[in-house]
Amino acid sequence: VQLQASGGGLVQAGGSLRLSCAASVRTYSMGWFRQVPGKEREFVAAINWSGGVRNYADFVKGRFTISRDNDKNTMYLQMNSLKPEDAAVYYCAARRGSIATKADQRYDYWGQGTQVTVSS
Repeated sequence: VQLQASGGGLVQAGGSLRLSCAASVRTYSMGWFRQVPGKEREFVAAINWSGGVRNYADFVKGRFTISRDNDKNTMYLQMNSLKPEDAAVYYCAARRGSIATKADQRYDYWGQGTQVTVSS
C-alpha cells in the first residue's frame, strides 16, 4: 500500500487548508498524525473504513474534519480556524484493522508527509 499526502502549504492564522491522502489500494482504517521537530508524533484524527466512526484529538475538535471517499481511495482532512500551533508535518497512515485507533504503532502504512505552516 502506498500513501501520497498533499495539500499542505502556508496559511494565515484563522485560515483553512484541506489535506488529501491518496492510497494505492482500498484500505481499512486511516488516520492523520503530525509532528514538529524535536517533538513526538501526535495523533490528529482517524476514520474507519465506512466513515461512520471518526476520532479526533481534543485540540482539533470543532476545527478539523476527517472524511474519506472510498471510490477514490482518498482520505481528507479539512482544517479550519488554523492556529500557529497547528504548524507541523502532517502524515497520513493506514492500517489493516477496522478500528480507527489513535495509536500510531498500530498503523501499517505511512505517507511521506506534507508541511503545514501557519503564520500569526
